[in-house]
Amino acid sequence: MKWIDIGVNLTNKQFSSDTNEVLAKAHRNGVDTIIITGTHLAASKRAIEIIAEQKASDIMLYSTAGIHPHDASSWTKETHQALKSLIIENPQQIVAVGETGLDFNRNYSTPQQQEIAFEAQLELASELDLPLFLHQRDAHERFFSMIKTHRDDLSNIVVHCFTDTKKALFDYLDIDCHIGITGWVCDERRGKPLLDIVPNIPLTRLMVETDAPYLLPRNLSEPPKNRRNEPQWLPHIGATLAKQYDMDLDALAAAVLKTTNEFFRLHT
Repeated sequence: MKWIDIGVNLTNKQFSSDTNEVLAKAHRNGVDTIIITGTHLAASKRAIEIIAEQKASDIMLYSTAGIHPHDASSWTKETHQALKSLIIENPQQIVAVGETGLDFNRNYSTPQQQEIAFEAQLELASELDLPLFLHQRDAHERFFSMIKTHRDDLSNIVVHCFTDTKKALFDYLDIDCHIGITGWVCDERRGKPLLDIVPNIPLTRLMVETDAPYLLPRNLSEPPKNRRNEPQWLPHIGATLAKQYDMDLDALAAAVLKTTNEFFRLHT
């Protein structure tokens, strides 16, 4: 049984001292491909370095490259060009533009700054014919409107770490977006509404991610003392989803693997 974790923040400082061990544990648990999330320019560059450092690893590593809405205030013409150059120079490693989108919950960057950076990255994905790895929090209507405006010019889109409403889910599915599901569904306190609507996602649109080191599955039998999430627990999330879909875990894993390979144009 193979798994692809589509969202791991491997550039996060929580992984700086034991990257090799984290990857080894993931591989032992069936995760043989990881996509590192690029959240800003420096992190996107660091993701490429990690891929080079781990060339002998048993796990295939790829990355996204983009500017998260929290960092949208850093967006300039120079940032745009640097991001574009990074993507063009690393076509085998970078498989999507992102993480980009809108986050009106914390507004670390102003809504206007976020929209400028998001618009530019939508156009960049269209220009380079790359999938999009998107983030949305408390900004559905504006986020959805901006995607719809560009949808005909874009290839694949995944709304990563989806935790929103049934209406939002159907809006995204209606314009052929993919949906990334995390260990949020393993939280009986906050995740139950999401778990209930998950079966509405066709298996041809479903992908799975840990968003490590965040969102540790709450229902692990032996959670780590440091509360750090890791890609080794991706199959645990998969098992939760298989139960909700009322299907065999192997069958769900195979379907998600096929969907993910096709989305990112991989060959695992």
